[in-house]
Amino acid sequence: MNQLDVVKDYLLSLQNRIVSELEHLDGGASFLEDFWTREGGGGGCSRVLRNGGVFEQAGVNFSHVFGSELPPSATKTRPELAGQAFQAVGVSLVLHPHNPYIPTTHANFRFFTAAVEDENPVWWFGGGYDLTPYYPFHEDVVEWHSHAKSACDPFGDDCYARYKKCCDEYFFLKHRNETRGVGGLFFDDLNEPDFDSSFAFLQSTGDSFMSAYVPIVKRREKHPFGERQRDFQLYRRGRYVEFNLIYDRGTIFGLQSGGRTESILMSLPPKVRWEYDWHPEPGSPEAVLYSDYLRPRDWLGEANG
Repeated sequence: MNQLDVVKDYLLSLQNRIVSELEHLDGGASFLEDFWTREGGGGGCSRVLRNGGVFEQAGVNFSHVFGSELPPSATKTRPELAGQAFQAVGVSLVLHPHNPYIPTTHANFRFFTAAVEDENPVWWFGGGYDLTPYYPFHEDVVEWHSHAKSACDPFGDDCYARYKKCCDEYFFLKHRNETRGVGGLFFDDLNEPDFDSSFAFLQSTGDSFMSAYVPIVKRREKHPFGERQRDFQLYRRGRYVEFNLIYDRGTIFGLQSGGRTESILMSLPPKVRWEYDWHPEPGSPEAVLYSDYLRPRDWLGEANG
């Protein structure tokens, strides 16, 4: 098999494994499976769970799209590839739980190839995952980053620190001057030192995602909450919407490349609210999120310090 087919097989397997684990975690709910095609070439399979026992909405999407010209979002850092034919395969997922004490989370893993005349195709990997709590627990954040570091450790001593920093910088709402959550890993344009090593890293991060997230869900799914916590969750979900519609490269690429709009926007929460110039009450649990968590921190260094 060629490189793209090898990665595609892995990503399809990853989608199946994550969906199966989430159905079990949710108590037996089933994902709706929705196959779609793209006019410009390719298509995908969106799998969405709504109003489950744990998840208000969960989407795990696979796509394989191709076309005669890379969209602007894909060539922003690679202008030499503008106008080139491309193929892209990826899995993206967003999980929005009911309980405000369970964090929202996002992950995506993708592979691009672009044709270059009289040269071998140019390829690269991208992806990662991040955690967005509303009422955070320090132990959850440390465990999350511990799994991320373990996924990175076989690939160099500085691998985790480098991609954690990229995540902190990428998932940052400049207009709010705050991070979207407590970070994780983010990598893009990965093609060194070679295909095998880059693909192994994608697999390591992809395989670590559920191991990082499931223990947090199990610890927090029975935590009692009331109207105040629910209102705050819906308010903070607004930040999620703002990031996805203003900054998220995956959303922009999907829309610019003619992907299926419903599948692209399944990342948005089913319920959300905004409130004009709202500020948390000083000393409240809501204020702790702003003061202690919505900024880059060395979570593992502090825990071991």
